[in-house]
Amino acid sequence: MFSSLPSTSTFPLPNSTLTPSKTLTLTTTNPTTLSFNYKKPIKTKPFTIRASSHMIEKETAETHRPDTFLRDSDGGSGSGPSDQASIRSRFERMIREAQDSVCEAIEAADGGAKFKEDVWSRPGGGGGISRVLQDGAVWEKAGVNVSVVYGVMPPEAYRAANPASAGENGNFKPEPVPFFAAGISSVLHPKNPFAPTLHFNYRYFETDARKDAPGAPRQWWFGGGTDLTPAYIFEEDVKHFHTVQKNACDKFDPSFYPRFKKWCDDYFYIKHRNERRGLGGIFFDDLNDYDQEMLLSFATECANSVVDAYIPIIERRKDMPFTDQNKAWQQLRRGRYVEFNLVYDRGTTFGLKTGGRIESILVSLPLTARWEYDHKPEEGSEEWKLLDACINPKEWV
Repeated sequence: MFSSLPSTSTFPLPNSTLTPSKTLTLTTTNPTTLSFNYKKPIKTKPFTIRASSHMIEKETAETHRPDTFLRDSDGGSGSGPSDQASIRSRFERMIREAQDSVCEAIEAADGGAKFKEDVWSRPGGGGGISRVLQDGAVWEKAGVNVSVVYGVMPPEAYRAANPASAGENGNFKPEPVPFFAAGISSVLHPKNPFAPTLHFNYRYFETDARKDAPGAPRQWWFGGGTDLTPAYIFEEDVKHFHTVQKNACDKFDPSFYPRFKKWCDDYFYIKHRNERRGLGGIFFDDLNDYDQEMLLSFATECANSVVDAYIPIIERRKDMPFTDQNKAWQQLRRGRYVEFNLVYDRGTTFGLKTGGRIESILVSLPLTARWEYDHKPEEGSEEWKLLDACINPKEWV
């Protein structure tokens, strides 16, 4: 989920193989433990069986960060011959600089806790840096991941990454598709229920035609967004957050903010609950109908706006006193976060279908969450106001 391809959660940092026998356990605030056990491979999805053989190579742990994860042919040696390579190298530089600046701000806000860092690479090129801070003074869990990935995705994963591709080419054969993907993805879960969760993700994606399947499409696109998920509404916070998003968008096209704000509201919709995950922000995907240079600059502006949009809110809310009732409501909203990311998030789907690095895909999940049977907040309460805003999206600026 942290996936960070299309969306949330998350930009997926792929691994070599799926592990159907693993158990994911989410600890709740009561003695109940929820276990999602995948003991049997799904026979109707043969790509899960092929994952270890041709999708993405197994990663190797590294002791230091390399200057680049790109192959030499893509500009990894600093001598990339093409505009395509230049976009790849500059996007990688942007996401790594954004990772550093966001992590620095998160550590400063916490006042003591530090990120744990894992660096990994792949023999054929590509790799990533995963950073997680847990159980700090301010943060329950904060993850900021970057990845540069080369691989071959099955048709199912290609459609998950780019649903619009399903009917775009009548000659398209259902063959595995080579791809390149780079991105940054982050989810920040504060401890204080009055401090909102933040998610942001920015990515660049390319597919190429197989040599033995010339009918496969050759495409590139940008995607990403930044969205806010509070448990309680403070209008000044939400207005500040949306204003920063609008200002970033308006530098490039005045139609971007209203378009991407609605897209965000629509994307983070939990269909089985008939509500949104949070109070939105901006979201865009499969974006390739503008100049590449313009979209690279736009993604850079959005990523560089994260700290200004979020940290002032955290500073206002991180030390506010709260009750057990406030905390329980936060945990219920965290449950909604988990539901969306596991059921609907395109990035999670892509990561799992390509044999993604599971710790990175699921790093967006909070440490704790709560589910209560048929819970309904009292009408007119602060909790009800939040739920109402999730059911009926508002214009904040």
